[in-house]
Amino acid sequence: MVRFLVTYYPGDMPRDPASVAEARDAFRRWAGKAGPALADLGEPVRSATTVSGDGARDRATGEPLMGWSVIEAPDGAAAVRLMRDHPFIRRGGVLQISEPI
Repeated sequence: MVRFLVTYYPGDMPRDPASVAEARDAFRRWAGKAGPALADLGEPVRSATTVSGDGARDRATGEPLMGWSVIEAPDGAAAVRLMRDHPFIRRGGVLQISEPI
């Protein structure tokens, strides 16, 4: 099995409190369905500090990262199949699946 890093980006997701609560519940249901393929549940991310040769800044680069998870799958195609029905996507969010070298 290969471990993949899944990062979450908001896209066109609604951000009102009721929608956020509903999204958390949907994620919990999806996580139960994913079972052991969800190697690390991950965490939501609220803020970011960018560190470069010019110093550190309290901001993210590009579109804000909202969270991360780690999944296990036999290959990239299987990882995509596992994530296709993720509730984050149905709510307008975007997932990025990254495979280690």
